[in-house]
Amino acid sequence: MDAALDAALRGPRGANPLVGAVLTDETGRILHTGRHMGSGTPHAEVDLIAAAQSAGTDLRGTTLYVTLEPCHHTGRTGPCSQAILEAGIRSVVCATADTTETAAGGARFLAANGVDVRSGLRADRARRMNARWWACQEEGRPFVTAKIAATQDGVVAAEDGTSQWITGPEARAHGHRLRARADTIMVGTGTALTDNPRLTARGPDGAALPEQPRRAVMGLRRLPAGAALDDGEEALRLPTRSPREALDRLAREYSRHVLIEGGPGIVSAFLAEGLVDELYWYTAPKLLGCGRRAIAQLGATTLSDALPLTVDPAGAEADATTHGIGLLGQDTLTHLATEPAPATERK
Repeated sequence: MDAALDAALRGPRGANPLVGAVLTDETGRILHTGRHMGSGTPHAEVDLIAAAQSAGTDLRGTTLYVTLEPCHHTGRTGPCSQAILEAGIRSVVCATADTTETAAGGARFLAANGVDVRSGLRADRARRMNARWWACQEEGRPFVTAKIAATQDGVVAAEDGTSQWITGPEARAHGHRLRARADTIMVGTGTALTDNPRLTARGPDGAALPEQPRRAVMGLRRLPAGAALDDGEEALRLPTRSPREALDRLAREYSRHVLIEGGPGIVSAFLAEGLVDELYWYTAPKLLGCGRRAIAQLGATTLSDALPLTVDPAGAEADATTHGIGLLGQDTLTHLATEPAPATERK
């Protein structure tokens, strides 16, 4: 199960939980490993089964270890429970149950069809790994990713307002990969008015990808006629300054993964309310000394009030980081995670 948990961390966070799986023979030797690589891609169990079948592995007598109970519903992919049964695997060990309304029931289905199912191995580690995702499910809101591109001294725009480009092409390309993972990209009206962004996800050649995330603008100010976000498919307007109200609206619009691109005001507002689940921070090898700071007021007046962050090892395969830190050209990428508030404090 530890190997399955390690495999899970190679996938990116987002609308779906991190899930890893390994297949062992009767002696406990690992034969194959699978992982989920994001929304719309094969689930970890299906990824593993495909590798085993491609290699011609005899699945009789094997045991599947998976970090989350196999799903039992059809979404963008089919039910993993059915895939496991059809593959002929007859022993499954889950770290923790899937208690979400849509996906639960896989263990019960497998057991009813003659599969030996056990649960609870490394359950604490499995729950901790997806703590922020579970918090989103409990709160009924989208998973929130934020990204910041700043100088070494934490400045996102010079004193005269110039900000393009603080980071290099490799960091910007990675930012477009983040856009492609999300189903919604959101900015505040300040960024929309100052930068006039298109908020499209583009490939390495600069061309727009075939599937584009929804674009959203949060705030009370109006956008001028001819704005880039009013290009025939107008961005969703969120006329509020409340992060929770914005997420409630996006949840009603079926958003499950929101990427906040700025500016500092909107990112800081979400951070202050504990609503940023992961943070990508791109640091350029530059100093400005003055200008617009990356983070605005968080309400911390003493060191003990500081918002604690941890370097997040998740997404290593997708982000080319080692334990959450990597280089993108001359820029440094740090992938950070926040701890969810205790359940009793969540709204």
